[in-house]
Amino acid sequence: MTIGFFDSGIGGLTVLAESLRRLPAEDYVYMADTLHVPYGTKTKEDVRSFILETVGTMMLEGIDALVVACNTATSIAVTELRELYPLPIVGMEPAVKPAVEMNRATGKRVLVFATPLTLQQPKYYALVSRVDEGGIVDSLPLPELVDYCESLQFDKRIMGEYFREKLARYDLNDYGIVVLGCTHYPFYTNILREILPGHIQIVNGNAGTVKRLSALLNRYGIAEGRGSGKIRFMCSSGDPAYIDKMHTALDYIRETSQAEETV
Repeated sequence: MTIGFFDSGIGGLTVLAESLRRLPAEDYVYMADTLHVPYGTKTKEDVRSFILETVGTMMLEGIDALVVACNTATSIAVTELRELYPLPIVGMEPAVKPAVEMNRATGKRVLVFATPLTLQQPKYYALVSRVDEGGIVDSLPLPELVDYCESLQFDKRIMGEYFREKLARYDLNDYGIVVLGCTHYPFYTNILREILPGHIQIVNGNAGTVKRLSALLNRYGIAEGRGSGKIRFMCSSGDPAYIDKMHTALDYIRETSQAEETV
């Protein structure tokens, strides 16, 4: 069986790494829409067009299931993709619901990091409205972070200054959980651990996404375990240098993600 992973860039590799850990005996095709990354600062109409075109290319690869490993792409196009293609399709959403449930007893607030476009979508507003009865969720757009990640900028000093500047107006003693609401953001988990107070948990939705993928494969009657863990990387620009970057980024996230909180 071949599972397709789609993202605008390298962010979805954080989800792929989780799938490789939980579903190691599958084959994978990973597609990055490098012609149009980042999505989070573009218009909804443009991003929808980019997604449909790039996923259409992926479908020619004979994939058996698709993970839309991008919160922004999920919020804009996952419903339409499910109408177009008769195969299991799993999307992403920020892990707001489990974060609220985890924080309910503490009296602390939840801070969601996400792209501006994700935060503008009705899907995100509906999610927060549905689960945040106590009004404890705050949202922080980080429009530059995807570009930092795409350039493999993981220097602790540079990124530490960036996060401290973005968080300067928040009293972090009020917060119990930070939600990483973009699949690029888990690349910075270790740096954030050094900046945030020790009582704050950092969560993302990658593990939950892979659990949903496994459940959906079973529902569709698709047998698991028929692959070898082979990964084929593709990108919409066809740039060999970007393929090399994806190999480097996947190695990095697999090495640094051991201590991440995933839900």
